[in-house]
Amino acid sequence: MGSDLVRLFLCGDVMLGRGVDQILPHPGDPALRERYVHDARAYVALAEEANGPIPHRVDFAYPWGAALDILADAAPDVRVTNLETAVTTRDDFAPGKAVHYRMHPDNLPSLTAVRPDVCVLANNHVLDHGRGGLADTLDALAKHGVRTVGAGEDGAAAARPALVDLPGGRRLVAYALGMASSGIPRDWAGTAHRGGVHYAAGPTAATAARLLTRIRDTKRPGDLVLVSLHWGSNWGYALSRADVDYAHALIDAGADVVHGHSSHHPRPLEIHRGKLVLHGCGDLINDYEGITGYEQYRDDLRLLHLVSVRPDDGTLEEVRIIPLRARRLRLGHAPRRDARWLREVLGRTSRPYGARVDLDEDGTLVARPA
Repeated sequence: MGSDLVRLFLCGDVMLGRGVDQILPHPGDPALRERYVHDARAYVALAEEANGPIPHRVDFAYPWGAALDILADAAPDVRVTNLETAVTTRDDFAPGKAVHYRMHPDNLPSLTAVRPDVCVLANNHVLDHGRGGLADTLDALAKHGVRTVGAGEDGAAAARPALVDLPGGRRLVAYALGMASSGIPRDWAGTAHRGGVHYAAGPTAATAARLLTRIRDTKRPGDLVLVSLHWGSNWGYALSRADVDYAHALIDAGADVVHGHSSHHPRPLEIHRGKLVLHGCGDLINDYEGITGYEQYRDDLRLLHLVSVRPDDGTLEEVRIIPLRARRLRLGHAPRRDARWLREVLGRTSRPYGARVDLDEDGTLVARPA
């Protein structure tokens, strides 16, 4: 690969709240209002039952495990994460929700350990503790110097892109949008008078047109545009025609990469007109270890997506996908047999969408145009 390629690190949901928050140096109030679980420490106990004892008051880098050394070696130009938790100590629980996530603000160095250039907030948990919790989240991230996108103090701020300088005087222009299909309540949308998320009821022509107008108004020669979407169901590999068409419309209008997330496991990769669509990156960090019911999807396997694109036109060179496995609330290298399983599943489900997935000798998956 040429040295002039732009390299992006993209991942799925990073959930450092609830059980993960309880093992970090500054655990918050463990109280939950779930139907069956009322203490966040119960999720730590489930993980321990599955895979053994977990240390407490771990260092901030602990949940990332092997991922940090991998990213240090890869040296991507831009790192984009989706933080799927509120960062607050508030006891306000959003009504009508079965699950709420929050992490203590003093544990935010666990996010900054991965050195994110852009933190996506357009998701179905950022307002789990109300608009006050969102304000706390925005304040905490700002104090740590983290750019945010997809939620804000009002609708205009939520829709505003994050801008990251790239080598050669170029920019990455990152938008983030959350859809109702991922479980975002309609009243979480930011408006002229209240904070919230950059929200879309669905992948319709009208919601696409508004985003496409923003892309055309912002993109200038040399820019690369990334659109991060929190959308779709938690489980399953099938893609709706409406979602596929929506991603195509974004690419056709000037987006260079579509970064999809919300599903608990990876979903198909697509290459449309030479450009990458990740329909679902799968979870990266959470406290779901030990929860049963969907074992066939292997949601214990987590992926780091290292995307290389050509800066002149944004077309995809390749995606190197590093398979990891969650054990004891920490990421480690996945065994080769798991990498083979991932290659078979992603290869089979992505082939109809123009992407070929191969397995390198070192256990890395590599996706390229078919």
